[in-house]
Amino acid sequence: MSEIEDAGDDTNLHEYTALEQWQLLQSRQISPVELTEAYLERIEAVNDVVGAFVTVTGDEALERARVVETSVPTTAPLWGLPSADKDLWNRAGIPTGYGSRAMAGYVPDADDEQVAQLDAAGAVSLGKTAAPEFGMPSYTETLVAPPARTPWDLTRNAGGSSGGAAAAVAAGLLPFAPGSDGGGSIRIPAAACGLVGLKPGRGLVPAGSGLGGADGLVVNGPIARTTADAALLLEGMIARRPDGAIDHHYAVRAAGGDGPFLSAAVRGELDDGTRRFQLGVMTSSAWDAAYPGIEISPEASLALETAVNALTGLGHGIEQTELPPDPTYAPAFRDVWQAGAATLPLDDEQLARTEPLTQWLVTAGRALPAARVIESLRTLRRFERDFIARFASFDAVLTPALAMTPRPNGWYDHDDAERNFEQQCRYTPFTSMVNVSGLPAITVPVFQTEPTADAPAGLPMGVQLIGRPGGERTLLALSAQLERKIRWRFRRPPVW
Repeated sequence: MSEIEDAGDDTNLHEYTALEQWQLLQSRQISPVELTEAYLERIEAVNDVVGAFVTVTGDEALERARVVETSVPTTAPLWGLPSADKDLWNRAGIPTGYGSRAMAGYVPDADDEQVAQLDAAGAVSLGKTAAPEFGMPSYTETLVAPPARTPWDLTRNAGGSSGGAAAAVAAGLLPFAPGSDGGGSIRIPAAACGLVGLKPGRGLVPAGSGLGGADGLVVNGPIARTTADAALLLEGMIARRPDGAIDHHYAVRAAGGDGPFLSAAVRGELDDGTRRFQLGVMTSSAWDAAYPGIEISPEASLALETAVNALTGLGHGIEQTELPPDPTYAPAFRDVWQAGAATLPLDDEQLARTEPLTQWLVTAGRALPAARVIESLRTLRRFERDFIARFASFDAVLTPALAMTPRPNGWYDHDDAERNFEQQCRYTPFTSMVNVSGLPAITVPVFQTEPTADAPAGLPMGVQLIGRPGGERTLLALSAQLERKIRWRFRRPPVW
């Protein structure tokens, strides 16, 4: 990491990367309180424009920053760095809205595990980032708050379900942000907002491991402006023993090496750029059989071409590959998604206050026979085994991140739930199959569309890299190489 000059005006601290801010904190050029104050001022000035936060906890954040400054060891991996809680996670005494009218007035009395883990890592929460209703859709538009907007074009949605988190990072309201991903909910908003989004493999992040539920879909991970920042936040999200090492009882990790998962690598900004890999390139998806004619927009194709050319120029092996059509995937995934919605603790009165998509998912899920759900889970487990085996010869597989440009606010049909579900699948056909397979994946911004009347600043477009089991380090290395080659980190959205 390059030398950091004097931090200067606190109002410009958001210009620094999270890793640079960490260095400023460690060298005492700024304090946790000063950094928190700077970000709270930034949120006050910009949040209404992008709809990133649904709750800002300014007083609590400043008190927390004072505690971190005086009582938390500076060796905590995220010491003094601002963060936020996705509004699907509970923090004691702070309202959790779940993006729903059905949860109005709910204030939890205990912290969720992910919230407690980030606190233990030394982070300072500034509030709750916007999420769609119960995290079910891949866009963040609700009946309880303004939409989360990508700072690249305020007429377009930031994606979901970690849309508020991505909007906050892209607009400079946070240095990075944690999210959760059950079908693409980290990678979709990261791509829509021109950010790096890492979905860890199943089992890596203890507080959102994917191992707690029958479907194994949802894992927690980081959203950031740079690869190194994503790796830094990932460190803070992984459980550690008092000696700083990973607790192997809870965390599955890639083979090789001892001690912390990424600490040495993050300090060196991930790798020296000399590692070479064998990569597959794929434009087919698990949804092709269910929704024939899924189109990849010219912008998404150009992003993929840009990444392929960059990776080829760096010396990586590139080979075209494909996923054969599987007519069993879509009905099985939909059954499991509906079965998951059926577990939401909603009585009839609360359900009536939810949005049509949620009502459809919950009602259909509660009507599913248990035997059918079990068979659908078996179908997805077979898909997982076949998917991993098919691509085992590659270090990573490259796909478009999204099939289209970031969608306009209001683009989804809110009244026809089944059409809404199909729209989501056509926009994001490459993400859910990675959750089903339990593999790690990362989205990386690589391309900016030409300015148009509808998008005068151009729009960010990214690619997705899918790794082998335990392959997070390889994905981070590839992402860092693309970042250096394309120099995306120096681009800024209009809201900045």
